[in-house]
Amino acid sequence: MGQTFRSVVITGASSGLGAALAMAYARPESVLGLLGRDRLRLGATADACEAKGASVRMATIDVADAPAMAAWLGGFDREHPIDLLVANAGTSAGPDPDDASEGVETASRQIHVNLLGAINTVEPLLPALCARGHGRVAVVASIAAYRGLPYSPGYCASKAGLRAYAEALRPRLAPRGVGITIVCPGFFDSPMTDRFNGPTPFLASGEAAARIVKRGIDRGRRRVAFPWLLVLGLQFCDIAPAFIGDAILRRFRFQIRPGWALDE
Repeated sequence: MGQTFRSVVITGASSGLGAALAMAYARPESVLGLLGRDRLRLGATADACEAKGASVRMATIDVADAPAMAAWLGGFDREHPIDLLVANAGTSAGPDPDDASEGVETASRQIHVNLLGAINTVEPLLPALCARGHGRVAVVASIAAYRGLPYSPGYCASKAGLRAYAEALRPRLAPRGVGITIVCPGFFDSPMTDRFNGPTPFLASGEAAARIVKRGIDRGRRRVAFPWLLVLGLQFCDIAPAFIGDAILRRFRFQIRPGWALDE
């Protein structure tokens, strides 16, 4: 059956996996803290969760804003001690296919949101979670964390850093009663995936992805990575000689359409 969480905070709840997870955790006994950047979409998620009986607190905050995150999270936790924290907010971009570089601003924004934003989400709550001696933190990385992909260097760097950060936290926090789940999903329906020009193998619906992730979190799994064929393929590209991995990845023609895709 797994654990039942009553007080749940989810960042990036405006759309995609975050919104689907919010719906999955919404029930009459739950209190949800939902954060996002798009007030209209976040409000729609909150309304849908309240229709399922959940009590919802929502806020439009940029996860890259460390003081604002710390203040809101601290206030929510004092009122509703958090059982589960899901650091999901993310953004993606990529270089133009005719350019060698995606540029400092584009790469930096992805690292600020995907990596530093997750750190801004997790770190303020660790003292309280450890003092209570229970709780779980889930961070949403990506299968892109296993191997750098030529169409999204900044995104891959941010997700690889997030995966390493959470892997380091897990054995550190386990003796204090706090569990860590690292989520590395493949392609699923979301604004990010909608911007891909190219194949999206094993594409899952947002609801199906949320079911997989929620099941893994509730069962206390340390890692949730899917689909396995893509995970194994990228792991092979990582452990194989570099020229082999590079040759394989060059064969896949991807392009991310201009602009930003937000799950925040």
